[in-house]
Amino acid sequence: MTGGPAGPGPYNGCVPRGATRIVPLGGLGEVGKNMTVVECDDGLVIIDAGLAFPRDEHLGVDLLLPEFTYLREREADIRAVVLTHGHEDHVGALPYLLREIAVPEIWATRLTLGLVKSKLDEHGLLRAAELIEIEPEEGAVQVGPYRAEFVRMAHSIPDAVAVVLETPGGRIVHTGDYKIDHTPVDGFRTDVGRLAEIGNRGVDLLLGDSTNAERPGVTPSERTVGDAFRQIVPLLEGRVLIASFASNVHRMQQAIDVAAETGRKICPIGRSLRKNLNIAKSLGYVDVPENLVVRPGDLAELAPEETMILCTGSQGEPLSALVRIAYGDHQNVQVQEGDTVIISAKPVPGNELKVHDTINRLAKGGAEVLHQEIAPVHVSGHGNSEELRMILGLLRPRCVMPVHGEYRMLSAHARLARDAGVPARQIVLAENGSVVELSDGAASIVDRAPAGVAFVDGLEIGDLKDVVLRDRRHLAEDGVVIVIATIGSQNGREIAAPEVIARGLTDPEPVLGEARDEALRVLEKCVADNIGELKLIQEHLHDAVGQLIHARTGRRPMILPVVLEI
Repeated sequence: MTGGPAGPGPYNGCVPRGATRIVPLGGLGEVGKNMTVVECDDGLVIIDAGLAFPRDEHLGVDLLLPEFTYLREREADIRAVVLTHGHEDHVGALPYLLREIAVPEIWATRLTLGLVKSKLDEHGLLRAAELIEIEPEEGAVQVGPYRAEFVRMAHSIPDAVAVVLETPGGRIVHTGDYKIDHTPVDGFRTDVGRLAEIGNRGVDLLLGDSTNAERPGVTPSERTVGDAFRQIVPLLEGRVLIASFASNVHRMQQAIDVAAETGRKICPIGRSLRKNLNIAKSLGYVDVPENLVVRPGDLAELAPEETMILCTGSQGEPLSALVRIAYGDHQNVQVQEGDTVIISAKPVPGNELKVHDTINRLAKGGAEVLHQEIAPVHVSGHGNSEELRMILGLLRPRCVMPVHGEYRMLSAHARLARDAGVPARQIVLAENGSVVELSDGAASIVDRAPAGVAFVDGLEIGDLKDVVLRDRRHLAEDGVVIVIATIGSQNGREIAAPEVIARGLTDPEPVLGEARDEALRVLEKCVADNIGELKLIQEHLHDAVGQLIHARTGRRPMILPVVLEI
């Protein structure tokens, strides 16, 4: 198997005539921020433009994006962006890309375009590029310098496709995310017949989803989750809360169907979930009877056995609907004895502790929590090893480049390709920034391109140096205020009066006294509202003290709330 990138020098950008170069800018050695460039001497096409979400160590960072340096240097050569499906790790970076770089065309299926249009509209970029709908059944079309075909693939969101490109270096198939689901909720199976036909024509390079390459067997059908809902929900006498990814339209449809069958009203909670549900409904991907939906403010009028709440927060995000409910910080819903919470998602690596904390808090409030470890309430949208073997058998590629996954997943996919008869020298284990050249039925790493991560804070994009410089500038101009609060770990009540320390403020003493009183008021309100989650308390302290100091001084110092449990 081909290993790391050859040559330490910067990529010179020259693509030999008759060859094609594939440059992954994200999604290799990680789960998230998927972006792959397919380039020839007539221009380049970008497949997917995804983001990743920060972990706890990314302090002050909202989103992680692929580094755009490579694309910025070749802006004149960009012909199109092709999106395989509507998940954030494949489309979330698109607005930030269009803010910096001109892209003539964006190709996507109907639902993906609907989600993208909403996203671009929020950023004021709806007219930044021509939006073209992909219709997989219509055959080949011209996308930039390539003849392209699109093949339907089953996934955890409707309208996912694989991308087939006829390039000077050979025929390339990018699977996107997929599973082999023979009973999908929307009836659109992975089109194995088209894949077999393409395999008969010959595939020179396969870029294959590697997420579940280590898992044996096959991934269960999405319908098994609906069957589990039908077994669980009719037996429950209290409220039912179902938390899932906001983009999992199939999961929402199955929950809605069960609600209708059991006489429950549904209440969607969470901005992204409501938005995606409305888009999917308007495009015909979800069937929601009008008389079935209630607003959060109307929940108090329903009996517990008449209620089903659909919400975000399956990953334990601090400000999500489920976490606010768990910690008593939601204005309309509080967890209560007799509730059943179904977490219909698997924690993304790095989110496990947040999810466990949320489960513990829900259980403390009297709810029974069901998750994939104890009930069949979630299945993956990615194929397991036997499904990857099937794709390898259908396409019979000359070369294989595993994509979409951590290195251990890429390596497991490479072993599957080797077992399927692909020569080791034709299996490319690349990383972000590897320049892979395809020519005359052979693929190898020939160079290295600039690749990395860009951090988003609000609407600003930059590398880590920019974040550090911005923080230093903020401290120099407006100073810093540290709010220290001590609470009891058992009862959540304050043990000592808050302490407020200021540095860099002119004559701070008058306002510090008011800041202490304001911090104490916030803590007392959190105690009264039974809010004990530290990040939520810190958020309330940050907002209240920051607003007070700005009102009194006209300055916006950096507010650092510190909440200690004793």
